[in-house]
Amino acid sequence: MRRLAFALLLALLLPASAGAVQPDEMLADPALEARAREIGKELRCLVCQNESIDESNAELARDLRLLVRERIKQGESNDEVRAFVVQRYGDFVLLNPPVKPSTWILWYGPAGILLLGGVGVLLYLRGRRKAAAAMPAEAVPLDPEERKRLDALMAEGDSK
Repeated sequence: MRRLAFALLLALLLPASAGAVQPDEMLADPALEARAREIGKELRCLVCQNESIDESNAELARDLRLLVRERIKQGESNDEVRAFVVQRYGDFVLLNPPVKPSTWILWYGPAGILLLGGVGVLLYLRGRRKAAAAMPAEAVPLDPEERKRLDALMAEGDSK
C-alpha cells in the first residue's frame, strides 16, 4: 500500500517538473540549445501571459520556441533573436519589459494608483474630522418659534 501511494505521488509530481520543450524541438548542439533555453525563459507566452515560452504548452509558444531555435541556427546572437521577437510582437512579449515612456504605465501605474488611493483616504478622513469639529458637542435646544414650526410639520405628516 505504501509503495502504491509513493508511486502515485511520484506520478503526480513528474509532469509538474517536466518542461514544455519537446524532444523534437531541441537543437542537436547542447550549447545552442542552452542559448535557446536562456532566450525562451525571457519571452512571455502570448496565450498564457504568465509563463515563459519554455514552460507553456500552447501552440503559439511552440511556434515561438521553434522560431527562436531557427534564428539561433542561422547564427544570430541572443540579442538579435530577442530584438527580432520584440520587433514582431512588441515589448509585451518580454517577461521583464524595459523601462521606457511606452511602458511607464506598466511600471509606475500600480504605485500611482496606490498613491492616489492613499491621498483619497487622507482627504476623506480629514473632511470627516473637520465635520466632527464643526458640530456642537451638545445639542442646542430649539427656540419657541422653531419648536412651533416643527410641531406643525409633524402634525401635517401625521395627517397624510
